[in-house]
Amino acid sequence: MTHKFFITGTDTNVGKTIASAWLCLKLKAAYWKPIQSGAIEGCDADTVAALTQNAGIDVLSSSYVFQAPLSPHLAAALEGSEISFNKLVLPANDSIIVEGAGGVLVPLTHKKLMVDLMQHLNLSTIVVARTTLGTINHTLLTLEALRVRQIQVHGVILNGPENNDNLWAIETYGNVPVIGHLPILSQITQQALDQIPLRRYS
Repeated sequence: MTHKFFITGTDTNVGKTIASAWLCLKLKAAYWKPIQSGAIEGCDADTVAALTQNAGIDVLSSSYVFQAPLSPHLAAALEGSEISFNKLVLPANDSIIVEGAGGVLVPLTHKKLMVDLMQHLNLSTIVVARTTLGTINHTLLTLEALRVRQIQVHGVILNGPENNDNLWAIETYGNVPVIGHLPILSQITQQALDQIPLRRYS
């Protein structure tokens, strides 16, 4: 079965990369992060490769890699570069997980935001959100921004300590399924991720 999703988040460092690795394992999908900033601190593709190395997951090279841990438009400018959507072509893999950078309104150029790239690639989206205080507002704002742009939302993945009240609120007020919950892990390994089930998949 073909699975193609764009993974976005309610914020930076919300758990998109771990969620992407988990989905790659569950769906046997390739991984692609088209724009990587903050490479001086490490690349997300390397993290996914390490977490899926025994599963035959195809980890594709980023189209843009910038060193500074900044918003992509600033990181690109520091290197005398500018992101062009002409270079951002969806790979031909049957199943693929595409990870964005930051949240949906992160600037990529002076005129383009991450949500414009999501429209450009035309994939259904999965939103990664925290389980902690503030997540309801942040998640609902993200969902609204996506729906204004008529981007299909497949579901939400929650990352953090279990919080059934926030899960209920996101599903109810956001009118969206929470398809998975990534709990706090003592050690993030491929084996640990393999043991986390999809809550539901629709």
